[in-house]
Amino acid sequence: MKVLFPDRIINRHVGGNTTYARELQSGLSMRGIETGAIPSGPHPIATMLMETAWGLIPRSSSVLHYSADTGPLIRSRVPSVVTVHGVASRWTSVARNPRQESQWRFRVKKAIDYTHEVITVSESSADDISEVFAVPRDSIKVIHHGIDSATFSASTQLSGTTSAKIPENFALYLGNIEPRKNILELVRAFQTPEMLSLGLQLVIAGRPAWNFDEVMQAIDAARNVTYVGFVSNEDRIALMQKCSIFVFPSLYEGFGFPVLEAMAAGAPVATSRKGSLAEVAGPAWEIESLDAAGIAHGIEQALSDEDWQKSVKAEGQAWASQFTWSKSIDSHLETYERLASK
Repeated sequence: MKVLFPDRIINRHVGGNTTYARELQSGLSMRGIETGAIPSGPHPIATMLMETAWGLIPRSSSVLHYSADTGPLIRSRVPSVVTVHGVASRWTSVARNPRQESQWRFRVKKAIDYTHEVITVSESSADDISEVFAVPRDSIKVIHHGIDSATFSASTQLSGTTSAKIPENFALYLGNIEPRKNILELVRAFQTPEMLSLGLQLVIAGRPAWNFDEVMQAIDAARNVTYVGFVSNEDRIALMQKCSIFVFPSLYEGFGFPVLEAMAAGAPVATSRKGSLAEVAGPAWEIESLDAAGIAHGIEQALSDEDWQKSVKAEGQAWASQFTWSKSIDSHLETYERLASK
């Protein structure tokens, strides 16, 4: 059997979708399963057509895994599965503008209709997919992502370049820069008297993804916010290990990689409970109100609760260790084998 993943995801880093696909690819290879890439084109339309065409050419014992929401526009003749990571727009209007959302829903609906199975990454995402796309709930397979807890818990040093940019004590946000992550309100939270009195700096690490202009302008204008851009895996882990608190006030998550990664690294985590975060955030501190004042209040409460601070590292690491790539890959492999045998 050979399992193929989209080239546009595997061979360039676009955040959690790439982490997911690469971990699957690596885990399958370790189990002796051959992997490959579904080709991409020089621009999105060409890629869309190539990914569709690739499903029309019969390939013995091959499975196509469209691992990032979208897939073929015509029924695949090759056994295929799509992972839909969630439907943020069921709960928030800021994820995409109306044109982007219409295009995304069209593509996702086609992928669901024209592949042979649907995977998602949390129970809440399965509920959303079933409701929005009229898919029978029991036909959606839920497979949680994993976390490489050993890697995140191993002591890691910051690179000199990143170390020179950050203050000694800081709160950390790490992830894509886009409206759904609620970074604008996080930056505004650090301008409130409550946060200014703490003297805590905010460090933001991540790649501008889409609809990010207003957020980047706010970051640039804030004196107590440092933007370090996209960082290496080593610096990502080291920042999580070094921060005073990891803050993730997202308006919706299909899974929530950064929350579990930060807990695995031993960071105190303050986060929303939106979407899948209600399932995966475990002992993290809940930020109840997600406007600037609410975020500031949540951070201040978390930092001042001495009992939580003493217990959260061990509890967070124990919680994160339940989510393993080994279990996730085994569940995916069951799906691939079932499809390949048809």
